[in-house]
Amino acid sequence: MASDIQTHQNYINGAFVPAREHLEVRNPANGQLLSRAPESSADDVERALDAARAAQKPWSRLPAVERAAYLQRLADEIRREAKSLARIITEEQGKVSGLAEVEVNFTADYLDYMAGWARRIEGEIIESDRPGENIFLFRKPLGVVAGILPWNFPFFLIARKMAPALVTGNTVVIKPSEETPNNCFAFTRLLDRIGLPKGVFNVVSGSGASTGNALTASSRVDMISFTGSVETGSRIMRGAADNITKLNLELGGKAPAIVLDDADIDLAVQSIRASRIINTGQVCNCAERIYVQRGVADEFTDKLARAMAETTYGDPLAQPDIEMGPLINQQGLDKVAAMVERASRDGAETITGGRVADLGQGFHYQPTVLAGCHGDMEIMRREIFGPVLPIQIVDDLDEAIQLANDSDYGLTSSVYTRSLARAMHACREIDYGETYINRENFEAMQGFHAGTRKSGIGGADGKHGLYEYTHSHVVYLET
Repeated sequence: MASDIQTHQNYINGAFVPAREHLEVRNPANGQLLSRAPESSADDVERALDAARAAQKPWSRLPAVERAAYLQRLADEIRREAKSLARIITEEQGKVSGLAEVEVNFTADYLDYMAGWARRIEGEIIESDRPGENIFLFRKPLGVVAGILPWNFPFFLIARKMAPALVTGNTVVIKPSEETPNNCFAFTRLLDRIGLPKGVFNVVSGSGASTGNALTASSRVDMISFTGSVETGSRIMRGAADNITKLNLELGGKAPAIVLDDADIDLAVQSIRASRIINTGQVCNCAERIYVQRGVADEFTDKLARAMAETTYGDPLAQPDIEMGPLINQQGLDKVAAMVERASRDGAETITGGRVADLGQGFHYQPTVLAGCHGDMEIMRREIFGPVLPIQIVDDLDEAIQLANDSDYGLTSSVYTRSLARAMHACREIDYGETYINRENFEAMQGFHAGTRKSGIGGADGKHGLYEYTHSHVVYLET
């Protein structure tokens, strides 16, 4: 049986290259060994950077529409293999099948969307103070981009980093999460089919301690694009500091959901629940804490608890119609369980759930609602990353906004109200990168996904996300 387990190879300079050491990849729903992926050394990383740097100038000299054509061909390949790709994601990450398919198809759409920017990348002509002088602002590629991926949306995040990088003329080295490398190698095999020039796209897998550190400390990386925890983001900043490497960091959140007394309670319950059970709560922009106005607190809490209790969960491959799969690993499960236990000791009331789910195998936690929470509790301040919703009662919108803003994080937020005036007041006062009004927390590819405070530096998606992968070059030309 062990001989049937696939051993992946890194992808460097247009070829799959074997590694000396490997890490095991297991299914979080049942513990099954799925594959072995390279534990890349510093030498492996250097070879990938050599290839990326050698390829960058020739790649940048191609017209942008030619670079974009490769992305469009890759999108077509992904759509043809969508079902098998979704299964790979479900196997190694525990994502339910429907969401895995959404991720794959959204990735293909994202590649097409970014390819469409090829004819829209614009510079500027700036009026000069001098007669006969022209001032031009050009947008140019940065060079070599290192993309360091998380495990929660591992397939889409490849495209979110590589598509804007490639269409603007950069080359990339991708490091997938050691928890979920299989989908990245499947992505790479499709990319290998389309004939992308050698060295433009490279993959080195491994742990953060080895592969990640080698990438972030290299003076030959021009930008590091990372999605993950605040703690890891801080380490990346320290590693990049000596070289003053440009950083693009998405580092998690503690998204507040504000439910006012004029809200459509059923809509709020449906949207907040959807924003929490998606990917088992392992999403940086999903609802992490709730502030509900006193007059509707009992009704809202009762309806939310019943909706969360009805959530179906288990092994997504064994039960394809369930709504929620496992947490990613034992560490993630232990963290969620410990946070709920400490919240209970601090006075929170468990309305539903509150325990590790005994399914015989896998890292499953019950969908949980906690009432009686207050702003000093860890559960209201630290990212949970699991299917748990803590609730605090507030007297008015201004109190809710003050509590929402009193956070180390500033990625996403949501407000539920029928009043346009209250919604606009919240938009003016709430200090977050994104606010969703009367809808679930899920961004659009044409928007700009960015946060404040410890939620990160820079952002992704849309025009502003595309230009993150460029630098300006101003030319003063006297005629």
